[in-house]
Amino acid sequence: MKKKKLEIMLQKVPTFKEASTHLEQYITPAGIAAEILYLAYQYGDIENKIVVDLGCGTGIFSIGAAIIGAKKVIGIDIDKKSIKIAKEYSKKINQKINFEIKNIGAVKVNCDTVIMNPPFGAQKSNINADRKFLEKAFEISSVIYSLHLTKTLPFIEKMIKSMGGKIYFSKIYNFPIKQTYNFHEKKVAKYNVSLLRILK
Repeated sequence: MKKKKLEIMLQKVPTFKEASTHLEQYITPAGIAAEILYLAYQYGDIENKIVVDLGCGTGIFSIGAAIIGAKKVIGIDIDKKSIKIAKEYSKKINQKINFEIKNIGAVKVNCDTVIMNPPFGAQKSNINADRKFLEKAFEISSVIYSLHLTKTLPFIEKMIKSMGGKIYFSKIYNFPIKQTYNFHEKKVAKYNVSLLRILK
């Protein structure tokens, strides 16, 4: 499947009906999600692999991984409403994906690849959330694709090294976040966000 076709399919994935501020719920743009999934596919990290999407939200990475040939996909999120949307849409498009409502600390599954867009830890209720997600990803997989605010990379790189990992690929995206919450002043704010491909 061509990347553009995957992007068009991912554009149809529903977004949050009521985004939660403290969970930092932002939809990953379809173009960025498609590019990340396509990259993972080219590295051999998707096809016939068990893929886990930590903090899956409404399931854009989970659905994309299933579409391009993952053997099994598990999407995990603490938010019941998001999981409900993800389940309903995956059923509608006939993609068999295991969506589970779980706190990140309760995840007890092993997989080949983790793909995630974790909370950036910008809200007080989510401080160190990125660390918790990385720690869990290292616990359950040896291949990790993760998105982080570019300005936090010095801290993230030290964390990854301390956990015995190494970054083998990185790319910066100009990540658009639409006006979702009351404190957002702009209709669309853009942030530099880095994708990291990490091997343990």
